[in-house]
Amino acid sequence: MALNKKPVTGMRDIMPAEMQVRDYVLNLIRETYAGFGFNHIETPCMENIGNLTNKQGGENEKLIFKVMKRGEKLKIAEATTEEEIVDFGMRYDLTVPLSRYYSAHANELAAPFKAMQMGPVWRADRPQRGRFRQFVQCDIDILGDPTNLAEIELITATTTLLGKLGFKGFKVCFNDRRMLKAMAAYCGFEEKDYDQVFIILDKMDKIGIDGVSRELQEAGYAAEMVEKYMSLFTDLETAEDGVAYLGEKLGEALSAGVADNMSTIMNSVKAGASAQFDLVFDPTLVRGMSYYTGSIFEIKMAEMSGSVGGGGRYDEMIGKFTGQNTPACGFSIGFERIVTILMEQGFQIPGAAQKKAYLLEKGMSSEQMISVLAEAKAEREAGVQVLVVQMNKNKKFQKDQLAKDGYTDVKEFFKNK
Repeated sequence: MALNKKPVTGMRDIMPAEMQVRDYVLNLIRETYAGFGFNHIETPCMENIGNLTNKQGGENEKLIFKVMKRGEKLKIAEATTEEEIVDFGMRYDLTVPLSRYYSAHANELAAPFKAMQMGPVWRADRPQRGRFRQFVQCDIDILGDPTNLAEIELITATTTLLGKLGFKGFKVCFNDRRMLKAMAAYCGFEEKDYDQVFIILDKMDKIGIDGVSRELQEAGYAAEMVEKYMSLFTDLETAEDGVAYLGEKLGEALSAGVADNMSTIMNSVKAGASAQFDLVFDPTLVRGMSYYTGSIFEIKMAEMSGSVGGGGRYDEMIGKFTGQNTPACGFSIGFERIVTILMEQGFQIPGAAQKKAYLLEKGMSSEQMISVLAEAKAEREAGVQVLVVQMNKNKKFQKDQLAKDGYTDVKEFFKNK
């Protein structure tokens, strides 16, 4: 039986034209983030399964590709639970591996530590446009800084990158998990119900305020509480400064300094922005990961439904490894979605080298071959990308393919000429 030539569902082969764009974007990410002082690190693609299933990753924990034990450790016949046959898992994001990395190497690293990490992650998700089961994530994180400078630097670096890629008019939505919880507490929701309330609230952009109200009541919450909760969002529509309004409205339900901290972050980012974007307070922004403890943010673009990047503060995750909480904040750009948009827009790499192709007729003499290779060498030294290949019988098809690959100049070399 013939082998299957298709890639695994949700994973894909990448053609040369897209690979060139991907390489360009990755190089620009490295260059831009390094300019902000982030250090490039790398972590393994697999983690111990217990690290990935610690109830910090939200819905992603249901999407882990799990790795069975091997050799003598694998005893399927005796196993009664999955835990007995699984020991590793493919990482579903880069935050859990970074937290483990930092907990193991903190004494060897600068404080605070600014990390840049790029690499593939795996989720057993339903594939769709811009979403795959294997995809590249690009993260920047600041570990050990409890101040709002971390959020300001992360948002500024990420938006600077997007500006360099030609994006403008995108939106950075900003919120704080402490603000979310204060709004729920102010309206009478119990802390044990926050997760369910926020899951429903997160649907606001899809089902609207009436839909959220209806689902909350269907979930069993008192109509008076739901009405009070919804009134906060309707009042915000006319508030000149939503953060300041809630800071005053919520009173003691909101921890002291949270509203001022949010305002400082937003004002500082706007003042130092080098890209054209809108930074807006979004009280409905939830972010799915349960490990977020403070600021949360998300990037939205008209060209793609859903977010194309997001992050926030997760001050308690490293403590899961060390027993001592460490301030931590990160921002992940949606690399695959960004590349998808660029490819659909016909993105051209700026400043790309000229591409020439030399087509050689078969049967050329050694002297002719040496002459052609010397000419190609001189062109390459001058900064031109030169492809030297044998001439095919169907030259028209060959030239058409070369044109698709960006070769603007094709030179033919014939034997005995």
